[in-house]
Amino acid sequence: MTASAGFAEFLREQCAPLGSVTLKRMFGSTGIFCDGVMLGIVQADRLYFRIDDQNRDAFAEAASRPFTYVKQGERVALAFWQAPDRLLDDPDEFVRWARLALAAARRVAAARPKKRRR
Repeated sequence: MTASAGFAEFLREQCAPLGSVTLKRMFGSTGIFCDGVMLGIVQADRLYFRIDDQNRDAFAEAASRPFTYVKQGERVALAFWQAPDRLLDDPDEFVRWARLALAAARRVAAARPKKRRR
């Protein structure tokens, strides 16, 4: 289930300090992109931020859980973990965590092999 219109607008407002933010429907969810990199996913109005080895501990300490889905009968976990609920009530804290996710998204994007043009 994608982000509701109200939640999508809330996310755009909260993420505005990060840069150019866009939301795109994808695979029954909503992807949150900033300057071309995906920093989050929304599933049923629940926000998940991108994690990597450098920010995983912060999410684990907040008792966050990974975004999962079922594929061919098996549960698959992605590198997006649930944002702590308290962030929705604290814009400054929201931006701090969103910056952690954006930094992780940029590191992931930088590590990917560059596509060759034909």
